Amino acid sequence: MTGNLRITSLRGGAIDAIRSADLDRKTALAQESATRWFERRVSLRSPLDAALPDRPGRPEKPVLTPPTQVEKRSLHTLKGRIALLHAIAHIELNAVDLALDIVARFATEQVPNSFFDGWMQVAFEEAKHFRLVRARLNDLGADYGDLPAHDGLWQAAHSTRNDLTARLAVVPLILEARGLDVTPSLQAKMRQTGDLESAAVLDVIYNDEKGHVAVGAKWFRFLCAREKRDPAKAFQELVRANFRGPLKPPFNDLARAEAGLTPSFYRSLASISHA
Repeated sequence: MTGNLRITSLRGGAIDAIRSADLDRKTALAQESATRWFERRVSLRSPLDAALPDRPGRPEKPVLTPPTQVEKRSLHTLKGRIALLHAIAHIELNAVDLALDIVARFATEQVPNSFFDGWMQVAFEEAKHFRLVRARLNDLGADYGDLPAHDGLWQAAHSTRNDLTARLAVVPLILEARGLDVTPSLQAKMRQTGDLESAAVLDVIYNDEKGHVAVGAKWFRFLCAREKRDPAKAFQELVRANFRGPLKPPFNDLARAEAGLTPSFYRSLASISHA
């Protein structure tokens, strides 16, 4: 498939991937654009690049619903495990588009090329995650699109479309960091139910996500240093301005710290009621 993908530039490839409603083509374009960029076979931008869409291309299914209407099921049933994997597939698909969007949307920012290296590595791995989870769904007799999914992730991106520092605060340092908090218990539950194949997929995702949060933390600190802002204070201000609701404990402090996200960033934003 990668042989017939026409990529005008890194930004052009990212935009074409975002626009694609064919998910095989979307993930192939994301990975091929990343590979060509890593090998410096494409430029960052081109006058031939298409326009960046407001929303990513999606197939007709899944039906998108408010997060409150997505049904919770027990992982001790096959239906429950399928529902969880479907929810994860949806998150990973959005993560592909979010990583590509940060590259395409902010391609004119004054940042080093290593910024785009980092985010295309994220896009490449998110595409890998989506394919792994989808293949596991197929093994269980299901597919992505069989169940409804929620639209909250893209809304968070849309609200930070004009501010790179805010985008880094919300997407990698809140949404991706949340994955570090919740994935270990899901891995353990999958093992308890005997679904070692699904647990192995979650292991891959968890280990890669640490790197994704680290990319976010690195460039958030870079931009704060350039603007002479205190990173923890700037994070708190941006989250209050751009993210609805408190951050939910428990936090995986160790994994977050390994990625460069220390408690001074997020502790004061946690929901007090939890205590």
